[in-house]
Amino acid sequence: MLTSQILLAETYHLPTEGDSVIGELQFVKARNEDTFSDIARRYNLGYNELVLANPGIDPWLPGEGTTILLPTLFVLPDAPRKGVVLNVPEMRLYYYPETAPGEQPVVITNPASVGRIEWNTPLGTTKVTRKEINPTWFPPASIRREHAKKGELLGESVPPGSDNPLGAHAVRLAIPGYLIHGTNEPYGIGMRVTHGCVRLYPEDIAMLFHDVIVGTEVHIVNQPYKAGWRGGNLYFEAHPPLEEDAEKLKTHRTPAIKTVVAADNRVNTHIMWDAALEIIKSENGLPAVISTILKEDINAVVK
Repeated sequence: MLTSQILLAETYHLPTEGDSVIGELQFVKARNEDTFSDIARRYNLGYNELVLANPGIDPWLPGEGTTILLPTLFVLPDAPRKGVVLNVPEMRLYYYPETAPGEQPVVITNPASVGRIEWNTPLGTTKVTRKEINPTWFPPASIRREHAKKGELLGESVPPGSDNPLGAHAVRLAIPGYLIHGTNEPYGIGMRVTHGCVRLYPEDIAMLFHDVIVGTEVHIVNQPYKAGWRGGNLYFEAHPPLEEDAEKLKTHRTPAIKTVVAADNRVNTHIMWDAALEIIKSENGLPAVISTILKEDINAVVK
């Protein structure tokens, strides 16, 4: 469903037990001076997810009055609903803050930048070990060599300030050398551009930094396909897989099909496999309903 009412908050009440879809799709009219980077920042979205949701529109000059779809409908990742969850191919972070007895649990979601192919963001479960305001960056020798090849001299440390790529807040993880941090280049959020760290908009890392505590679990997952329920409807979404996984996942549909089958745990539910295949092909990150009363044979689509 599309709505013209802009829902600015990125905090959502957690769905009832058994459901895992949050948000609503929205649309907005571009202003004359807008780029997709401007719109993404304004509505707490990543650049790439906005591009994928709006094929055929020039991201650098969408034009006055152009209707832009805001991809603000999400299936929660298949991961514990506690602490921080980062879905790398989705380039989106989900934070489940602890709530007091009697309070309704919520989830906060923000776009993120992750490591490019030669600097992968590591997968697995880790935890927050330290928080730093106005951190000093100590680039490892490998990054200094990379800069030197481009004719850029990078010192052994970069002090706090406008030239510091960590921004004003850093959350260190138990994986040595990896952080969730801010940035001095916010228009790169939602792209695969980092040296493996997780980068957030300055306003998003400031909120996470304030709320998260040392010891919080962080789950980093690789889920280009997600499926989940809202009420009586099963939703499915597909994101472009990481480059190193692309050939395997584009050749074999089994991982995507298994994601749907694992979520299809309700009696008398049947799946529109043609619709599911179209979602896999589109890889636009937009959840859509794939449940129906018609039954089809999945053997025809699993290869």
